[in-house]
Amino acid sequence: MADRSTETLTGSPGPSERTVRLPSGEVCEVPPGWELLPPGDAGVTRRVKAAGPTWTVKEKKGRREFSRGVWADANQIAKAKSSMQATRSTAGYAKKQAAAKKRRDEKQSEYVEDFSQAVMNFLKFDERYQSVAKLFAKAVTEHATPVGSGTVARTERIPIERRAASAVIAWMRHQTTAYDHMKIERVKGRRREVRRELAAESRKLLLKYREGKEDAMVGCPLAKALRK
Repeated sequence: MADRSTETLTGSPGPSERTVRLPSGEVCEVPPGWELLPPGDAGVTRRVKAAGPTWTVKEKKGRREFSRGVWADANQIAKAKSSMQATRSTAGYAKKQAAAKKRRDEKQSEYVEDFSQAVMNFLKFDERYQSVAKLFAKAVTEHATPVGSGTVARTERIPIERRAASAVIAWMRHQTTAYDHMKIERVKGRRREVRRELAAESRKLLLKYREGKEDAMVGCPLAKALRK
């Protein structure tokens, strides 16, 4: 087995605790004296990586990739933690962090407002159901926009209008259909097909509110879900 202790690598968890599997399939044993720095502290991780060498471990689950931490020399990790702690104890750092948090909060507040309006624009309910639309938009927005929620609303790759439309349909799939309790055959493409069918049903339901049908709320699963 080649000595890779002087190299900076990225791989996935190996077959045993102190091993890393490289994209090539090669399994490398973690060098003696190295520790695994868990994910969660970006400041310390950056300093450890800057000191190098390191082995970054990532694991893919479905379409998402999760960090499992960084292997590095134990002394290297200890120094990075100590250095980061000293930096964070200064008044200047605290002031900088407070200002950054304020900017993030303001940006999030603006996005929540913009997203809620995008949902309202997608719904386009008749005037008689504007109160329902507002309640609906509030429910979808509160579910979809929190930072770190992993929902389609947090995906910047598509326009906010598409995010809003997808978020509405996703909310309805879980709140107004039996999707969460369905037993779907483990056949390639079947789950996607079911989701398309349910999306079509949801759009038909929305049409009643858009057209202002007098009986739109009678026995309506959307009205029932919003009353919860």
